[in-house]
Amino acid sequence: MVLDQLDRKILAVLQEDAAQSLDEIAQQVASSKTPVWHRIRKLRESGVIKRQVALLDNEKLGLAACFFVLVRTSEHDAAWQQHFLETLLARPEVLEAHRLAGDIDYILKVRVRNARAYDDFYQALISEVKIFNVTALLSMQEIKSTTSVPIPEG
Repeated sequence: MVLDQLDRKILAVLQEDAAQSLDEIAQQVASSKTPVWHRIRKLRESGVIKRQVALLDNEKLGLAACFFVLVRTSEHDAAWQQHFLETLLARPEVLEAHRLAGDIDYILKVRVRNARAYDDFYQALISEVKIFNVTALLSMQEIKSTTSVPIPEG
C-alpha cells in the first residue's frame, strides 16, 4: 500500500493516542472527519493498522522487573523450534521474543514482579524446553520505550 502525506499524518496521530475522536484526529491532520474515517478504515483493511490496544503501566501493576533473556540452543530442528515457540506463546511474562543471527539464538523480553518471579519463569522454561545456555540481564532503568514506529516517506 502506498501511503500519502495525509495517511502518514493520521498514522502518527494514532500512534500517540488512538482513543481520540475522529473530530480530534481530523483537526490535528488538517482534514475533515469523513476523509479521515475513510483513510483509517482503508489502513485497517490493508493491515497497516494491525490492532488498537491500551498501554498499561508496568510499575502500577507491580511488574517492576524487566529481564532480557539470551537463549542459546544446541537444537535447531523444526520440532524443537515449534515446541519452543509454543512454550513462549503460552507464557504471559514474555512480552517479546526474537530469533537472532549470531552467537545468541533468541532474545526474550520478560516482565515480572521481581527476581524470585523471574526464577520461577526460568525454572518453568528449562523444565519445558531443552536449552543449552540461558543468560538473564536485568534492566536497571528503562531509558526509552515506545510502540511508535517511524513512518517512511513515499
